[in-house]
Amino acid sequence: MTESFAVTGMSCGHCVRAVTEAIQAEDPAALVRVDLAAGRVKAESRLPRARLAALIEAEGYTAT
Repeated sequence: MTESFAVTGMSCGHCVRAVTEAIQAEDPAALVRVDLAAGRVKAESRLPRARLAALIEAEGYTAT
C-alpha cells in the first residue's frame, strides 16, 4: 500500500536519509520517495499509515 504525507521540517539530504532509514528499519522492503521541494513523502510499505507517520515524526518532522 502506498501512503502519501505532507511533511514539514525537511530541508536537505540528511532529512531524506533520516526519513528513509527510519521507515526501512521497520520495513526493509519499503520504497520511500521524498520530494523536498514539495514537502512530500510517499512510502510503499506494509506498515499502517499511523505507524509510518509516527516513524517520520520520531525523526523530528511533522507528517499529515
